[in-house]
Amino acid sequence: MNAQQLWTAYTTILVKEVLRFARIWVQTIIPPVITTALYFVIFGNLIGSQIGDMEGHRYIDFITPGLIMMTVITNAYANVVSSFYGSKFQGNVAEMLVSPMPNWIILAGFVSGGVARGLAVGLAVTLVSLFFSTLSVQHIFITFTIVLLTSVLFSLAGVINAVYAKSFDDITIIPTFVLTPLTYLGGVFYSIAMLSPLWQNISLLNPVLYMVNGFRYGILGASDMSIWLSYSVIMGFILLLGGFSLYLLNKGIGIRS
Repeated sequence: MNAQQLWTAYTTILVKEVLRFARIWVQTIIPPVITTALYFVIFGNLIGSQIGDMEGHRYIDFITPGLIMMTVITNAYANVVSSFYGSKFQGNVAEMLVSPMPNWIILAGFVSGGVARGLAVGLAVTLVSLFFSTLSVQHIFITFTIVLLTSVLFSLAGVINAVYAKSFDDITIIPTFVLTPLTYLGGVFYSIAMLSPLWQNISLLNPVLYMVNGFRYGILGASDMSIWLSYSVIMGFILLLGGFSLYLLNKGIGIRS
């Protein structure tokens, strides 16, 4: 396939993925916005007013980057895992694998769809957060690249979950028992400096911690760790999951019967 054909194949998958969640925006965009607004009201206004400042920032301002990142992570993941599994179940993925289209184009199309939904929901939540918090982005480039790379990472994770899923129940296991605990324990509502040395070291094993802190640094200029360490961890996981996802597609694992 030449460059024009590759671009057409990629944009076809991407447009399909974007239209998939855009057509039902009441189900895909609005619910996470409402949920996050409740977080702002309960944790930000009610509880936050009793906590005081966190690392020199109002508590509601401190948790805002984490709440935005949390919605980006869950929606980027959810979009790909449900879409890819549905396409696999209907046999669409198998048909694409036997077409002249390279497997990396298939992967890029689905991942880009997850990134699009993650960023769309993240933007919507950011706009809502302006009613509760006074956001002042300190480092625009860092803020955008961290959220973009995080969306790519969890979109890849969604592909892997969908490949191994044998039923719709299987696509809820990872979000429930892995993704949710990692997110809530990833420094969204607190600084790891508040923890004992033992739990600080344990927290460093949580990859979400680096994403939340990297994004928080981009917005507030405050972080529990080096921004370069955050970039290194995110890029490392992207290369690992990206390579593994492409391997699964090349082998047809979980797709070809």
